[in-house]
Amino acid sequence: MEHLAGLADQVLSVAAQECFKSIQSFMPLIHSKNLVKSYGNGVQEVRALDGVDLDIEQGDFVAIIGASGSGKSTFMNMIGCLDTPTSGLYELAGQNVSQMSIDELADIRSQRIGFVFQQFNLLARTSALDNVAMPLQYMRSGKLAGLSKKEQKEHARDRLAQVGLGDRLSHTPSELSGGQQQRVAIARALVNDPDLILADEPTGALDSKMTVEIMELLKSLNQGGMTVIVVTHEPDVAAYANQVVVFKDGKIIEIKHQHQHQHQHQTQLEVIPPVNTAQSVISPDVPSVL
Repeated sequence: MEHLAGLADQVLSVAAQECFKSIQSFMPLIHSKNLVKSYGNGVQEVRALDGVDLDIEQGDFVAIIGASGSGKSTFMNMIGCLDTPTSGLYELAGQNVSQMSIDELADIRSQRIGFVFQQFNLLARTSALDNVAMPLQYMRSGKLAGLSKKEQKEHARDRLAQVGLGDRLSHTPSELSGGQQQRVAIARALVNDPDLILADEPTGALDSKMTVEIMELLKSLNQGGMTVIVVTHEPDVAAYANQVVVFKDGKIIEIKHQHQHQHQHQTQLEVIPPVNTAQSVISPDVPSVL
């Protein structure tokens, strides 16, 4: 009887997990409701975010635009779990992260979110392979925690191949072009198998040719199912998104839906599907990454 009871509990547990996954599939990946971030108090209070409501579905490609001081960067910090709101609700994949502790937020970032920055943030004297593998060394929990050094490098090698740099594993940043450095950064963002990629002005340090190359890569990743959110002030970059969210004075003033940009001169970069060895996110807790 005890054996049957244990088996029943196990079956119920599996059923509950499957039920939760089914419910999650109907939830937006990102859900914010009346999100507020304020600094100071009383007459000195400044609201960087002032009641932001936004849902982003799994597989969306979203561009967030706005002038300096509009609140777009503060909102990115919120959805990237780099900061917590003063009030309001933020859910990531159905999980309320609004009031999580610093350690809990770090775990969410390392397991669910991949970050790409304007200045690449690569370690100068470190190979592309080691730059990409580094976040895996800092994972404290999740499916990729506890990988051996060999497994970490194998996973990093797969991600570099995915972004077209399988033949640049041993190159340091100084031996790579700006576009190649940003592709290394994207591979690093993929290495923890994230739910989404957050890219903050990812083409700001690139020329127009390299901008097209990087945006085509992000578009290809999105077409493969990855959720991509880009903060930008460049209309040509925003044109790659299927949804553009416009911020002003801490509020969303417009949401525009559009067809993804089709560039006249498509890059020849081939994005290779991920190798199924374990799956990708850069940990913002790596010292010289954030």
